[in-house]
Amino acid sequence: MNGDTLQQKVVITNPQGLHMRPATAFAQLAGSFQSSVQVGKGGKNVNGKSPLELIFLNAPCGTELIIEASGPDAKEAVKALAELLHTIRFDEEELGPPLPPKG
Repeated sequence: MNGDTLQQKVVITNPQGLHMRPATAFAQLAGSFQSSVQVGKGGKNVNGKSPLELIFLNAPCGTELIIEASGPDAKEAVKALAELLHTIRFDEEELGPPLPPKG
């Protein structure tokens, strides 16, 4: 694979965490880049172009993730994906704090 491998730490700011809607938006944006995209949490890395794999990271609000991109447009991919995670909310701040886990 040509190009650089870049990483950036981001903190999930969405009050509801990285659930299906933001994970899908992230994966769609990641898919628009030629570079491969991985997202890591606690030593576990998943394909950033797969919404389902992103959901399996279990990333509530406040979780630190590492976005890693490798390829010809890695710099642009990391920048755009980090910005998306910093801004994506889907008006959920109006919903209040997330519910506590059941169990």
